[in-house]
Amino acid sequence: MILVEQLVELAEEIEIGDPIDWGMLDVSEHEAYMLIAPSVLENFNLTEVKHRDIMMLATIVKLTVENFALNLTLLQR
Repeated sequence: MILVEQLVELAEEIEIGDPIDWGMLDVSEHEAYMLIAPSVLENFNLTEVKHRDIMMLATIVKLTVENFALNLTLLQR
């Protein structure tokens, strides 16, 4: 069984290679992960097993595109 704490720990480790500037935000990095991880886990568990891979891949693509667009916006300022 995947636990929220496991998701947060892994996600925080991934961020080491692509850090976010948390100084501009009113929430800490760990708080943000702890707010979002339960929702991700719930959606994962509600998705039928046969559809999980494609749903997770589609989610990764969407988040990567959002991140790309945000970075381009920040660079253009």
